[in-house]
Amino acid sequence: MKSVTTAFQRDAQLRLVAGGSHWDVVVIGGGATGLGVALDAVSRGFSVLLLEQADFAQGTSSRSTKLVHGGVRYLAQGNLGLVREALRERGLLLRNAPHVAHSQTFVIPAYGRFARPYYALGLKLYDWLAGRLGLGSSRMLSAAQTRAYLGTNLRTAGLRGGVLYHDGQFDDARLALNLAQTCAAHGAAVLNYAAVRSLLKAANGQVQGVEFEDRETGQRHRALGSVVVNATGVFVDEVLRLDEPRQAPLVRPSQGVHLVLPRRFLPGSAALLIPRTSDGRVLFAVPWHGHVVLGTTDTPLPQASPEPRALPEEVDFILTTAARYLQAAPTRADVLSVFAGLRPLAATSSGAGATKNISRRHYLRVSASGLYTITGGKWTTFRQMGEVVLGRATALGKLPHRPSGSATLPIHGAPPVPHQSEAPGHLGVYGTDLPALQQLLADNPSWADPLDAAFAYLQGEVVWAARHEMARTVEDVLARRLRVLFLDARAAQRMAPRVAALLAQELGRPEAWQREQVASFTELAQGYLLP
Repeated sequence: MKSVTTAFQRDAQLRLVAGGSHWDVVVIGGGATGLGVALDAVSRGFSVLLLEQADFAQGTSSRSTKLVHGGVRYLAQGNLGLVREALRERGLLLRNAPHVAHSQTFVIPAYGRFARPYYALGLKLYDWLAGRLGLGSSRMLSAAQTRAYLGTNLRTAGLRGGVLYHDGQFDDARLALNLAQTCAAHGAAVLNYAAVRSLLKAANGQVQGVEFEDRETGQRHRALGSVVVNATGVFVDEVLRLDEPRQAPLVRPSQGVHLVLPRRFLPGSAALLIPRTSDGRVLFAVPWHGHVVLGTTDTPLPQASPEPRALPEEVDFILTTAARYLQAAPTRADVLSVFAGLRPLAATSSGAGATKNISRRHYLRVSASGLYTITGGKWTTFRQMGEVVLGRATALGKLPHRPSGSATLPIHGAPPVPHQSEAPGHLGVYGTDLPALQQLLADNPSWADPLDAAFAYLQGEVVWAARHEMARTVEDVLARRLRVLFLDARAAQRMAPRVAALLAQELGRPEAWQREQVASFTELAQGYLLP
């Protein structure tokens, strides 16, 4: 695999495109789905161009519950096929990207007389569906064991015990970046801040490429492709309307909100699963980067937006539900950051009902023009969605048949032996890039200083992000390369001036650019704070 230090720089990626080459596959969208398509395509040896209008995973794909899971609640719905597929993909991801995805222990506390055997039975089925890729056996716990796993803040009144099981956890934005790096290392051209403005069509009306704008320069480029894939998440309808202006909406956006709390609210080693909320869903409290992520909701929205905001009733719902299980209940004043993501649920029919009842399965559509649109699904099944798209394209004769290799393809940063070079603290997410980062810090000792006293993130990580991870803005760094915006929005605001100065030095930006970056990021981060 090529070194990211020479391959994954935006100028180098843009030069691959500027020549006007013809690509086997052109992917529109740099979130989970688009990256899954690109990954499967390069694993088959196809030439790939991926275009993202903003930053990689800037939308929903960086705003998940941070879980790689089969979906325990889908068991109750009887959707065993979906659970089996997702559990297989969970196992593959933890094997292919162990530096950003790992097994996490979960505990369901039981307060009713029959709750513990009921949950235990369902989770044994969950174990069985995982098969050889399982992460460990579930088991029943006593009340004392339940408190030991979840910590001293668990409500003990009426506690009869619990059930322990294992699932996957990951860093979503870091995985997205590593997927982009993997694709680039296998010959793909991967660009952020490259917005598709129109579809190119042949005389017979078939889509044969795209015209896109480099948002940093305003320059337009044309790229031809044998297969063009619309993988833009909640914005697939916008691309579909470039193909057919009267296209009916394909996606129903559903908002999921998460609150981030200090670790003291869940001080144990396990994550907490609240098995039934007032709206019939489940709620998670998950340890993540030294904090606790609490969520989520399922709120239908009339339209998608790049920066969705939590509704007051969603925040109240999460806090009220958590208060039933925690002795010291979190309040609005305890929330360090609140973020919302939009699920691209495939509205393939006009059926009524809550969005929580819409299947999380993906949906693939091939338009009369030959445009491939893939939507729905979830992070866990991103690779499988890519495999489905390339399988359809080869079946239709748009590409030669080649077997997929994405199921066994190591993701950039993965050590040759899982956990062989596991680093302490937050630096573990760099995987095999860590020695090069450490060398950069050694060569420039001032860069080894932290950005803020409250966090371990280092100034040199900003330089690394600019040089080797295609970070272009303060938001790119503090939201997705480092995860500070999602962990503590006020701390992110404090870090913004120093991050802007480091980026300006690396990218050759003027002082005015620094001021604009700090102002725009400060305003953005204000939306991650509760009023």
